[in-house]
Amino acid sequence: MELTFSLDNLPSAAKTFIDAIGGHRVFAFVGDMGAGKTTFISEVCRLLGADDDSGSPTFSIVNEYLDKSGKPIYHFDFYRLEYPEEALDIGVEDYFYSGHLCLIEWPDRIGSLLPEEAVTVNISENPDGTRSIIF
Repeated sequence: MELTFSLDNLPSAAKTFIDAIGGHRVFAFVGDMGAGKTTFISEVCRLLGADDDSGSPTFSIVNEYLDKSGKPIYHFDFYRLEYPEEALDIGVEDYFYSGHLCLIEWPDRIGSLLPEEAVTVNISENPDGTRSIIF
């Protein structure tokens, strides 16, 4: 599926993404710095009912939010990791196999630790400033 959106229709794009999730639980967001990964993930979390400000967990590596039914949503940012083993130190496999929604920025930093069933979400900025997501 491909979505193209601007900040004006970000909620609609995030809703379309949520509607397409189905039974998938682990999503690997791939894109350049500034492509809009955190902005898109934050909107997804907001629409799912997260009350907390769902900014980037760059320094904490993982942020946990609760959806409107009280289930956790895990938002990872692996940008600062130097070695995939650092993800093991935070128990990343427990998160990935918890059955709860996992939204991952910079998944390439954890190599083979990313589950095979993870859905890759490519996000890029278009010349007109809109963003495209393909998943």
